[in-house]
Amino acid sequence: MRDETKELALLQDLPQVFAYPAGFLRAVESGLVGLEPWWLLEGESLCTRVAGLRERFPGRRLVPFARREDNDDVACWDLDSGTVRVIHDFTTPGRENRREFVTFYDWLRAAVEDFIEFG
Repeated sequence: MRDETKELALLQDLPQVFAYPAGFLRAVESGLVGLEPWWLLEGESLCTRVAGLRERFPGRRLVPFARREDNDDVACWDLDSGTVRVIHDFTTPGRENRREFVTFYDWLRAAVEDFIEFG
């Protein structure tokens, strides 16, 4: 079994002021990396998404952590608001916000509901 936390921690493109929240690391260490339709980003796909979000939304400080497989939604930490935001990637800047959650666990609860509905 590979160590997903190592793949996350080695990403050097993340802002230096950012640290993964303990709840997120706990979820990864517990194996919650795929809650269909949501999948946690890691390795090369994480690097690609970080670079892409910077290019597409240069006015935002977003750190992505999950993508939805059936559309272009991405769950991110918004470093400016301190919340978790689900944004619709590949859209016009200013139209990307879909949902907002106070904490990672709030997002995780919604992801479990999506899992139930998706199946």
